[in-house]
Amino acid sequence: MLGLRDRQPTGAPGAPAAPTSRPGRRRVLRLGVRVILVGVALVLVYTGATFAQVWHASRGDEAQEAGAIIVLGAAQYNGRPSPVLAARLDHAAALYEEGLAPLVVVTGGRQPGDPFTEAGAAAAYLEGRGVPGTAIERETTSTNSWESLAAAGRFLRERGIDDVLLVSDPYHAFRIDAIADELGLTAHVSPTGTSPIGGFEELRHLGRETVAVAIGRIIGYDRLVRLDGEVR
Repeated sequence: MLGLRDRQPTGAPGAPAAPTSRPGRRRVLRLGVRVILVGVALVLVYTGATFAQVWHASRGDEAQEAGAIIVLGAAQYNGRPSPVLAARLDHAAALYEEGLAPLVVVTGGRQPGDPFTEAGAAAAYLEGRGVPGTAIERETTSTNSWESLAAAGRFLRERGIDDVLLVSDPYHAFRIDAIADELGLTAHVSPTGTSPIGGFEELRHLGRETVAVAIGRIIGYDRLVRLDGEVR
Protein backbone atom coordinates (compact mmCIF):
# COMPACT_ATOMS: atom_id res chain seq x y z
CA MET A 1 0.00 0.00 0.00
CA LEU A 2 2.84 2.39 0.77
CA GLY A 3 4.23 1.87 -2.73
CA LEU A 4 0.85 2.68 -4.26
CA ARG A 5 0.49 5.92 -2.28
CA ASP A 6 3.96 7.10 -3.37
CA ARG A 7 3.13 6.69 -7.08
CA GLN A 8 1.71 9.91 -8.67
CA PRO A 9 -0.75 9.53 -11.58
CA THR A 10 0.38 10.75 -14.98
CA GLY A 11 -0.99 14.21 -15.79
CA ALA A 12 -1.97 14.96 -12.19
CA PRO A 13 -1.73 18.58 -10.97
CA GLY A 14 1.82 19.50 -10.09
CA ALA A 15 3.37 16.94 -12.41
CA PRO A 16 6.38 18.34 -14.36
CA ALA A 17 5.69 19.01 -18.10
CA ALA A 18 7.40 16.78 -20.60
CA PRO A 19 10.34 18.69 -22.06
CA THR A 20 10.13 19.72 -25.75
CA SER A 21 12.33 17.47 -27.81
CA ARG A 22 15.56 19.00 -28.99
CA PRO A 23 15.21 17.54 -32.50
CA GLY A 24 11.84 19.35 -32.80
CA ARG A 25 13.35 22.68 -31.83
CA ARG A 26 16.15 22.19 -34.32
CA ARG A 27 13.70 21.47 -37.14
CA VAL A 28 11.77 24.69 -36.39
CA LEU A 29 15.02 26.67 -36.26
CA ARG A 30 16.22 25.22 -39.56
CA LEU A 31 12.88 26.00 -41.19
CA GLY A 32 13.02 29.60 -39.93
CA VAL A 33 16.55 30.07 -41.28
CA ARG A 34 15.49 28.68 -44.67
CA VAL A 35 12.51 31.04 -44.85
CA ILE A 36 14.78 34.01 -44.07
CA LEU A 37 17.36 32.94 -46.65
CA VAL A 38 14.69 32.47 -49.33
CA GLY A 39 13.28 35.92 -48.50
CA VAL A 40 16.72 37.54 -48.74
CA ALA A 41 17.39 35.75 -52.04
CA LEU A 42 14.09 36.96 -53.50
CA VAL A 43 14.82 40.56 -52.46
CA LEU A 44 18.30 40.36 -54.03
CA VAL A 45 16.95 38.90 -57.27
CA TYR A 46 14.17 41.51 -57.46
CA THR A 47 16.57 44.37 -56.73
CA GLY A 48 19.13 43.06 -59.22
CA ALA A 49 16.51 42.71 -61.95
CA THR A 50 15.23 46.22 -61.21
CA PHE A 51 18.75 47.64 -61.44
CA ALA A 52 19.19 45.94 -64.82
CA GLN A 53 15.95 47.52 -66.07
CA VAL A 54 16.93 50.98 -64.81
CA TRP A 55 20.40 50.69 -66.35
CA HIS A 56 19.05 49.39 -69.68
CA ALA A 57 16.54 52.24 -69.91
CA SER A 58 19.32 54.75 -69.25
CA ARG A 59 21.07 53.55 -72.43
CA GLY A 60 18.04 53.85 -74.71
CA ASP A 61 16.43 56.65 -76.71
CA GLU A 62 12.80 56.51 -77.87
CA ALA A 63 12.76 59.87 -79.67
CA GLN A 64 9.77 60.01 -82.03
CA GLU A 65 6.91 62.29 -82.97
CA ALA A 66 4.56 63.18 -80.12
CA GLY A 67 2.04 65.79 -79.11
CA ALA A 68 4.39 67.50 -76.68
CA ILE A 69 7.85 67.35 -75.16
CA ILE A 70 7.94 67.42 -71.34
CA VAL A 71 11.21 68.46 -69.72
CA LEU A 72 11.61 67.31 -66.12
CA GLY A 73 12.86 70.13 -63.90
CA ALA A 74 16.16 70.41 -62.07
CA ALA A 75 17.93 73.10 -60.07
CA GLN A 76 18.27 76.68 -61.26
CA TYR A 77 20.42 79.39 -59.75
CA ASN A 78 18.95 82.90 -59.67
CA GLY A 79 17.10 82.34 -62.92
CA ARG A 80 19.94 80.49 -64.65
CA PRO A 81 19.54 76.73 -65.27
CA SER A 82 22.03 74.47 -63.55
CA PRO A 83 24.30 72.42 -65.86
CA VAL A 84 21.98 69.43 -65.36
CA LEU A 85 18.87 71.40 -66.35
CA ALA A 86 20.67 73.14 -69.23
CA ALA A 87 21.65 69.75 -70.70
CA ARG A 88 18.01 68.63 -70.58
CA LEU A 89 16.86 71.86 -72.20
CA ASP A 90 19.49 71.67 -74.96
CA HIS A 91 18.21 68.20 -75.81
CA ALA A 92 14.57 69.34 -75.75
CA ALA A 93 15.42 72.27 -78.06
CA ALA A 94 17.10 69.87 -80.49
CA LEU A 95 14.03 67.60 -80.48
CA TYR A 96 11.79 70.61 -81.11
CA GLU A 97 14.01 71.78 -83.97
CA GLU A 98 13.74 68.30 -85.51
CA GLY A 99 9.98 68.81 -85.59
CA LEU A 100 9.17 65.91 -83.25
CA ALA A 101 6.60 67.96 -81.30
CA PRO A 102 5.00 71.40 -81.65
CA LEU A 103 4.99 72.13 -77.92
CA VAL A 104 7.57 72.03 -75.10
CA VAL A 105 6.37 71.82 -71.49
CA VAL A 106 8.92 72.89 -68.86
CA THR A 107 8.28 71.88 -65.26
CA GLY A 108 9.34 72.75 -61.73
CA GLY A 109 8.39 75.16 -58.98
CA ARG A 110 10.53 77.32 -56.73
CA GLN A 111 12.45 76.76 -53.53
CA PRO A 112 11.37 78.79 -50.45
CA GLY A 113 12.63 82.36 -50.79
CA ASP A 114 13.67 81.92 -54.42
CA PRO A 115 12.12 84.48 -56.83
CA PHE A 116 12.54 82.15 -59.82
CA THR A 117 10.87 78.85 -60.66
CA GLU A 118 12.67 76.04 -62.44
CA ALA A 119 10.07 76.26 -65.21
CA GLY A 120 10.53 80.02 -65.58
CA ALA A 121 14.31 79.71 -65.84
CA ALA A 122 13.88 76.84 -68.31
CA ALA A 123 11.45 78.79 -70.52
CA ALA A 124 13.78 81.79 -70.71
CA TYR A 125 16.68 79.49 -71.63
CA LEU A 126 14.69 77.78 -74.39
CA GLU A 127 13.66 81.12 -75.87
CA GLY A 128 17.33 82.04 -75.92
CA ARG A 129 17.90 78.84 -77.91
CA GLY A 130 15.33 79.93 -80.49
CA VAL A 131 12.24 78.07 -79.31
CA PRO A 132 9.27 80.48 -79.71
CA GLY A 133 7.54 81.53 -76.52
CA THR A 134 4.21 80.48 -78.03
CA ALA A 135 5.54 76.90 -78.21
CA ILE A 136 6.46 76.77 -74.51
CA GLU A 137 4.14 75.92 -71.62
CA ARG A 138 5.19 76.33 -67.99
CA GLU A 139 4.21 74.06 -65.10
CA THR A 140 5.35 76.05 -62.04
CA THR A 141 3.94 74.26 -58.99
CA SER A 142 5.65 70.87 -58.83
CA THR A 143 8.52 69.79 -56.59
CA ASN A 144 9.06 66.23 -57.88
CA SER A 145 8.69 64.13 -61.01
CA TRP A 146 5.28 62.66 -60.13
CA GLU A 147 3.77 66.10 -59.51
CA SER A 148 5.38 67.48 -62.69
CA LEU A 149 3.97 64.76 -64.91
CA ALA A 150 0.57 64.75 -63.20
CA ALA A 151 0.17 68.52 -63.59
CA ALA A 152 1.50 68.57 -67.16
CA GLY A 153 -0.74 65.64 -68.08
CA ARG A 154 -3.84 67.45 -66.81
CA PHE A 155 -3.49 70.53 -68.98
CA LEU A 156 -2.20 68.58 -72.00
CA ARG A 157 -5.33 66.41 -71.94
CA GLU A 158 -7.39 69.60 -72.04
CA ARG A 159 -5.71 70.17 -75.41
CA GLY A 160 -6.39 66.60 -76.48
CA ILE A 161 -2.75 65.51 -76.04
CA ASP A 162 -1.79 62.33 -74.22
CA ASP A 163 1.25 61.15 -76.19
CA VAL A 164 4.41 62.80 -74.90
CA LEU A 165 8.17 62.73 -75.30
CA LEU A 166 9.92 62.88 -71.92
CA VAL A 167 13.33 64.51 -71.45
CA SER A 168 15.50 64.05 -68.38
CA ASP A 169 18.82 62.49 -67.42
CA PRO A 170 19.53 58.90 -68.49
CA TYR A 171 19.40 57.45 -64.96
CA HIS A 172 15.88 58.89 -64.60
CA ALA A 173 14.42 57.29 -67.74
CA PHE A 174 12.83 54.12 -66.38
CA ARG A 175 11.03 55.79 -63.47
CA ILE A 176 9.56 58.72 -65.39
CA ASP A 177 8.30 56.30 -68.03
CA ALA A 178 6.66 54.22 -65.29
CA ILE A 179 5.14 57.33 -63.65
CA ALA A 180 3.73 58.48 -67.00
CA ASP A 181 2.19 55.04 -67.50
CA GLU A 182 0.68 55.20 -63.99
CA LEU A 183 -0.85 58.57 -64.94
CA GLY A 184 -2.31 57.22 -68.18
CA LEU A 185 0.08 59.04 -70.55
CA THR A 186 1.52 57.42 -73.66
CA ALA A 187 5.17 58.26 -73.11
CA HIS A 188 8.47 57.84 -74.93
CA VAL A 189 11.68 58.76 -73.16
CA SER A 190 14.57 60.53 -74.86
CA PRO A 191 17.29 61.19 -72.26
CA THR A 192 19.87 63.90 -72.80
CA GLY A 193 23.21 62.67 -74.06
CA THR A 194 25.17 65.58 -72.58
CA SER A 195 24.35 65.26 -68.89
CA PRO A 196 27.21 66.37 -66.61
CA ILE A 197 26.33 63.48 -64.30
CA GLY A 198 28.63 60.56 -64.94
CA GLY A 199 31.03 58.09 -63.39
CA PHE A 200 30.49 57.29 -59.71
CA GLU A 201 27.81 59.98 -59.38
CA GLU A 202 25.78 58.36 -62.15
CA LEU A 203 26.17 54.98 -60.48
CA ARG A 204 24.92 56.48 -57.21
CA HIS A 205 21.88 57.92 -59.00
CA LEU A 206 21.22 54.57 -60.69
CA GLY A 207 21.29 52.91 -57.27
CA ARG A 208 18.85 55.44 -55.83
CA GLU A 209 16.57 55.04 -58.84
CA THR A 210 16.68 51.27 -58.41
CA VAL A 211 15.40 51.59 -54.84
CA ALA A 212 12.74 54.13 -55.88
CA VAL A 213 11.49 51.93 -58.72
CA ALA A 214 11.60 48.73 -56.65
CA ILE A 215 9.39 50.33 -53.99
CA GLY A 216 7.31 52.58 -56.24
CA ARG A 217 5.94 49.89 -58.50
CA ILE A 218 4.74 47.95 -55.46
CA ILE A 219 3.10 50.79 -53.52
CA GLY A 220 2.56 53.29 -56.36
CA TYR A 221 4.77 56.24 -57.28
CA ASP A 222 2.36 58.77 -55.79
CA ARG A 223 2.62 57.02 -52.41
CA LEU A 224 6.38 56.84 -52.77
CA VAL A 225 6.53 60.63 -53.06
CA ARG A 226 4.39 61.01 -49.94
CA LEU A 227 6.75 58.69 -48.06
CA ASP A 228 9.91 60.36 -49.34
CA GLY A 229 9.40 63.93 -50.53
CA GLU A 230 13.03 64.08 -51.66
CA VAL A 231 12.42 61.63 -54.53
CA ARG A 232 12.55 63.81 -57.68
